[in-house]
Order: sequence, then C-alpha cells, then structure tokens
Amino acid sequence: MAVDESDLPFEHPLYDLMAKMPGLDLATTSVDKLLNWGVRNSLWIFPMATSCCGIEFMAAAASRVDMDRMGTIVRGTPRQSDVMVVAGTITVKMAPRVKRLWDQMPEPKWCVAMGSCAISGDFYRDIYSVIPGIDTVIPVDVYIPGCPPNPEELMGGMLALQEKVALKRAGLRVPPEVRPETAKMIKPRVGRAEDPTREKLIGHHQALQARTLDLTEPADLVEAMTPKAAADGDQEGGA
Repeated sequence: MAVDESDLPFEHPLYDLMAKMPGLDLATTSVDKLLNWGVRNSLWIFPMATSCCGIEFMAAAASRVDMDRMGTIVRGTPRQSDVMVVAGTITVKMAPRVKRLWDQMPEPKWCVAMGSCAISGDFYRDIYSVIPGIDTVIPVDVYIPGCPPNPEELMGGMLALQEKVALKRAGLRVPPEVRPETAKMIKPRVGRAEDPTREKLIGHHQALQARTLDLTEPADLVEAMTPKAAADGDQEGGA
C-alpha cells in the first residue's frame, strides 16, 4: 500500500519516480522494505544534554547498553541527525537556540524528551527562567520519565521510537504520545507545540526568535497573542 505523504514538509524523489513509472513500484517492493528497515535502524542522535540526564545518556553509549547495536550513534551536528534527545533543563534563554538547532535538522526528524526536567521542568518548573517542558517549543515524539532515567530506559524509548517510525513508513496510524502526569504541575500559559488550542502566533514568534536570536528584550508573548497586535501587523504589511 502506498504511503500518503502529501501532508509532510519533505519529499522522497525516489518514491515519486517509482509512483510515476507503471509496474516499477511492484518490482521494487523489496527495495522499499529495505529502505524502511534502514530508516528505523539508523536513528542518529543529536544530543541536547544540559544536566544530570546527560550522564545517563553518555552511559547508554557505553559497553553495557551500547545503543550502537540498534544503529543509533551520536552526531555533533544537527544537519546529519535524525533524532534530538533533550536531556536536562532548558532555560528561557536556551530555548531559541534549541529551536534553531531543531530547524537545522533535516526531515524526517523526531524528538525525545529524556527526564522530568525536559518533560515539565520538574523541580524548576515554577522558576521564571525555566520553560515548563521542551514540548512548548518543539513537538515531542517520545517521553522518557525519570530523574534521571537510566540507560536502559533510554534504550526502551529509542525502541518505542523505532516502532513509531515503522508505523509511519507503513502508512498506518501512529498513536499520539501521552505526556506523563506531573504532580501539582501548573499548566503553562504557552500551549504545547502540538496542542490544537495553541495560538499560531506563538509558533511564528518562536521561529522568528530562533532565527534572529535577539534576546536583548524579553519576548512579550501575551501582546503577540492579542488580536490588536495581529491587526497592527497586517496594517504594517499592507503599508
């Protein structure tokens, strides 16, 4: 069964050529399976380790767990990576940098939130300088709860991501990731990246801030969300 990728922000020239040539898609079914197998078994990681979860992340690459067994290696550049593993606390000033690195990763790409701080901010979630979860900036595909989660749990998260990639490539429905509950968590004013009720202007503002990295003044998201600010922007654009 052909995979509908019309809604994705990237293209597969090889698959497009196969679809245009009659009979070629049947002759290369085994090649398609091989390519899909390669996609899910060569998830290269770009590490965003900022605190103690990074130590567990490094241990997962050591000989006892050895993530390289599943084709997962760590790269030091976002342009050659498939998966961003956010392991640790992300501050307000760091968030635009994370967003910029995420935008530099090629499609298709995935994000893994490793540890309570990356998921919700945990101990620091009520502090003004810490964002309440990386999913307020970029979409998260797999959550790995824990403080910190051990290397085996990270391995389990990568295996869960492999299953999602396989479902996606097979054209099947990928179940949405359930965000772990956090006790007494204050719901952030900025909605999650994949929340349908989230204001679109927030995403535009985060992308603009990531491109410019102009942090001389604090971002006024409340003003950006008001209809008046949007109307003023339209008037300026028309002028």
